[in-house]
Amino acid sequence: MKKFRFVVFFIFSLIQFVSAQSDSTITVSFVAHYNGKNVDLSDSSFVANDSNHLQIDALRFYVSNICFLKNGTVVLPEKNSFHLIDASNKNSQTLSIKNTNKINFDELSFSLGIDSTTNVSGAMGADLDPTKGMYWTWQSGYINFKLEGKSNNCPTRNHAFEFHLGGYQTPFNCLKTATLKTTNQKIIIVVFDINQFLSVVDLSTLNQIMSPSKTAVLLSEQAIKSFKIIDP
Repeated sequence: MKKFRFVVFFIFSLIQFVSAQSDSTITVSFVAHYNGKNVDLSDSSFVANDSNHLQIDALRFYVSNICFLKNGTVVLPEKNSFHLIDASNKNSQTLSIKNTNKINFDELSFSLGIDSTTNVSGAMGADLDPTKGMYWTWQSGYINFKLEGKSNNCPTRNHAFEFHLGGYQTPFNCLKTATLKTTNQKIIIVVFDINQFLSVVDLSTLNQIMSPSKTAVLLSEQAIKSFKIIDP
């Protein structure tokens, strides 16, 4: 019942937000689910864990190159499309994209991470500012995706795990793209399923990635498969 009330409240709040927007605006919200429940790390009372005491402490990722397609063809790209989504910052999770000409579309496409051209363009601002904590060095570039937490299965100090996925140079280019079907022209809710992402990870042997690598590429492929669109 609590889960149902939370979902209803989230959708109601989103509809209120959309009603305040222009008719030519598309609202895209990125939310994370863990064990079927919304991850809200901005709420100090929020606890997300399971029977194995796997706990989520941080989830941040870059979404870039957002565009909308019709019959497989891009009909509406977003300019300067770089967004840092943070499960501890609700304001970061809802994006407003102009659709001045009210173009029809049937798919949403976006990349998880930052492209190589941007990575080598020097210091950037806004969500790409290195002070956001999502940048390694000029050699390694941006961290595309960051998931941190704790699990009794981890033989590490405090049972902590850290997955910082990124890399823009061959053979460790971690930039991945999703193209998802959608029927809604106004409100699109994109869910990242943490359970699906972790389903390929044995935390007893794999519990830390902090630099570009072959494993980072493989987990980036799993991450992009863990996004889906749900009806509002």
